[in-house]
Amino acid sequence: MAVNVPGVIVMVVFYLLVLGTGIWASFKSRRKQKESGATGMEMVLLGNRSINVVVGVFTMTATWVGGGFITGTVEMVYTPSMGLTWTLVLLIAYSTTFVLGGLVFAKPMRDRNFVTMLDPFQIKYGNVMTTALSLVSLFIDVIWVPTTLMGLGGTMSVVLDLPFSLCIWISAAVVITYTLMGGLYSVAYTDVIQLVLIFCSLWVCVPFALTNPSTLDISQTLMNNTLNAPWIGQLEMKNIWIMIDDFLNFALGGLACQVVFQRILSASSSTTAKISCFSAAFFILVFGVPLILLGAAASSTDWNQTTYGSPSPYERGEAAIVLPITLQHLTPTFISIIGIGCVAAAAMSSGDSALLSAASVFTSNIYKNILRPQASQREIPWVIRASVVVVGVVGTSLTYFRNSVIVFWFFGSEMGYIIVFPQLFCVLFFNISNGYGAIMGVLVALMLKLLSGDPLLGLESVLHFPGCTLEDGVYVQYAPVKTISMLSSFAAILLFSYLASVLFNKGVLPEKWDVYKVKAQHSPVPLSPVGGVTEEDEGKTEDQNLCEVS
Repeated sequence: MAVNVPGVIVMVVFYLLVLGTGIWASFKSRRKQKESGATGMEMVLLGNRSINVVVGVFTMTATWVGGGFITGTVEMVYTPSMGLTWTLVLLIAYSTTFVLGGLVFAKPMRDRNFVTMLDPFQIKYGNVMTTALSLVSLFIDVIWVPTTLMGLGGTMSVVLDLPFSLCIWISAAVVITYTLMGGLYSVAYTDVIQLVLIFCSLWVCVPFALTNPSTLDISQTLMNNTLNAPWIGQLEMKNIWIMIDDFLNFALGGLACQVVFQRILSASSSTTAKISCFSAAFFILVFGVPLILLGAAASSTDWNQTTYGSPSPYERGEAAIVLPITLQHLTPTFISIIGIGCVAAAAMSSGDSALLSAASVFTSNIYKNILRPQASQREIPWVIRASVVVVGVVGTSLTYFRNSVIVFWFFGSEMGYIIVFPQLFCVLFFNISNGYGAIMGVLVALMLKLLSGDPLLGLESVLHFPGCTLEDGVYVQYAPVKTISMLSSFAAILLFSYLASVLFNKGVLPEKWDVYKVKAQHSPVPLSPVGGVTEEDEGKTEDQNLCEVS
């Protein structure tokens, strides 16, 4: 198969459009900075906290609508064991992330003018605990880059017949360039262009896929076993708890991602942040509709009547690239090229978010507040740029290890859910939480995770929860293991925080052992939620510096 020259030309035009938008936004960012006198960090990482509601809705939605979201959703619908049932669970979970973000987290985070979601930990727990959680956040962001780029590389290599690595590196270079030039302003304004292209491209492709002569009526194949298994999917009773576990993992684990809070913190007000979250919750579901239809079309197609031939993509083990296969064989050539633009836009819209998110955490919470508290305002933007380049190069390089990247992505997602989420909730809404409880929460979560086993990581189950069964010589957990670990971590944080507070305030343990200065906080109080973080007044220079940055 020869290189698709018209497709390449269209992609070059698309990349130039996105790059041009990013460059324009970078000039707009510099002009705004001169007018407002904002610091380099505030401008690059948060757009001087001046993102309006329209741009905010676009950029908030674009954080989730990435290359992995586009290709993965179609794959889920097409895969018989998942189908529509599991796809809806995933989409509703993603939507729930933004609903909870708007209801619970937007106001306390935005009103306190934090720079990153890890600032509350730095203020209350100090550097050690913050460093540990920062590394988890950085791991999630770095792994996010290759997972979203791989969807793009697979699609472009199939439709345009270009080398996988070439597609990946060109796209990454464009993303890194405009993120370097304009920071959040470039990311946010390119998100507007990219999201419009994604929406229009998807709906242009859907009618052609559904009306292809080789595709049956999807309403007939939804429940019936015709050419392939029904695309409604399978749900066995023994998997109910696993489904609930996965729903909570994606719904609450998304709130452990800096990319979400970067949008919240860059909003012009807490009200704007809330509106952006609620709107994104709606649009995530809207963007899922054409993806479901494309997956249904792929599941309802007699592939033997297409240029693809028999057996089907699922039988060939190519379900992961069923979207580009559908575009190539069920739509006209020029329509498939438009579909490529959709996936490219999605990959870049999430990729740039991950780059800036990782740069924010490293620059603000590690470099500025731990490594070089005396760093000047001229130095910080260069650190941010260097971070973007390093994360971009490392993340893009990881695309060569496709299977391993997916494994680590799932692992990172679980770490966000069982470790970061309970920590964030406690530090924001429970006065009693302290560093001792935070450490025990991390240890409890990790211990349960490792003892419960993980087939992807090759860990055998040592701790067998109810419903755990031996299948083909391997123990399979049917209990909601991730949620049990998260709730155990949450309980450990509060229990050991309260215990430490009692021991030090009652004088049972000497004050010289109190490295987290629990005695300087309020006396023990009932474990009830409060409206915000209780900040320690320890007189530490590092904490004062953080408050100034925040």
